[in-house]
Amino acid sequence: MNLRQLRYFVRVVEAGNMTRAAEQLHVAQTALGMQIRQIEEDLGVALLVRHSRGVEPTKAGSLLHARALSILKTIEETRREIQACEREESEAIRLGITPALMLVAGTEIALMVREKLPQVFLSIVEAMSHVLVEALVRGEVDFILCYDVPDQPQFSRTALLQDDLVLVTPPGPRKGEPIAFVDALDESLAMPEQGDTVRTLASRTARDMGLELNVTYEVRSVSAMKNLVSRGAASSILPYFSVIEEVRAGTLDARPIIMPALRRTLFLASSNQQGPFKNEAGLTGAVRSSLQGLLDALGPLAHPLWVRTA
Repeated sequence: MNLRQLRYFVRVVEAGNMTRAAEQLHVAQTALGMQIRQIEEDLGVALLVRHSRGVEPTKAGSLLHARALSILKTIEETRREIQACEREESEAIRLGITPALMLVAGTEIALMVREKLPQVFLSIVEAMSHVLVEALVRGEVDFILCYDVPDQPQFSRTALLQDDLVLVTPPGPRKGEPIAFVDALDESLAMPEQGDTVRTLASRTARDMGLELNVTYEVRSVSAMKNLVSRGAASSILPYFSVIEEVRAGTLDARPIIMPALRRTLFLASSNQQGPFKNEAGLTGAVRSSLQGLLDALGPLAHPLWVRTA
C-alpha cells in the first residue's frame, strides 16, 4: 500500500462513488478499481461495500480512511516544513481559486504576491468553490479564494467582497435592464452542476419562493454555458465578471437580478487545523489589492467587505 493508493482510497470514500472519484482524480475507473482491490488484497479485508448507489466504507474502511487522512496531513506538513528549511525566511503557500476568478484576478494576484512578498513561493490551484472547500478540509491547499465558505469552527475566513449575479442572455431590446428573479425563472437555463455556489444560491432562493429553476443544460464549464447562451439555446445565471468581455463586445447581455438580488460573499479562507503562516497578513493584503480592478469592473454590482470574520 503506497501514498497514491491512500489518496485514491480517501477520494473514493469521500465521493461515495467510483465513477465520480475517477473523474475527480482524472484516472480511468477500471484503474482506480484495481488500486482499491490491491489495497484490500494486501490487507486481507474488505474496505468498501459496493451497491447500486455507489460505495460505503466498512468498519475497517472507516478506520483506514481516518488513518489515511492523518498520514497524508502529516506528510504534507513535513513537506512544507522541509521546504521552509531551504531558506529561513521562505514560505510556500498553496492558494486555491475558482476558474472564473482565475481569469480576471489570478494573474494579478500572482504578480502582486511576487512583488510584495518575494519570500513567498505561491502555488495556485484552480477548482470550483465547493471543490476548494473540500480540498482545504483535506489539507491539499493552504488558502482558498472562493465563494460562500461555510461558517464552521475549523475555518478562518476573511470576507473580501459581495457581488450580485446577473441573468445572461443573447443581446436584445432590454439590454442591461434589471429583471425580477421570478421573471428570470421563466427562462430556460444553462447552469453549473449541483453543489456549485451559483446553482445553490439560485436554487435556494427559488425554493424559498415556492418555485424551482428551469435547468435545461447542466454544464460545469463557464465557456460552454456562454456558448449555449450566445447560440440562443438558453439563458444563464452567472457572476458579471465572467461575461464582462462578451458584454463589452456586444455578443451577450447581462441583466442585474433584483427582488431579490442574488448576492454571494467572496472569502479568503484557511483551516484552523493547520499551523499559522508567517505571511498570512501579507497575502490577504496582496489579494485585496489585486481585486481592486475587479471591484471597478463590477461597479454597482460589487460591495467590498474588508471585515474579518471567524
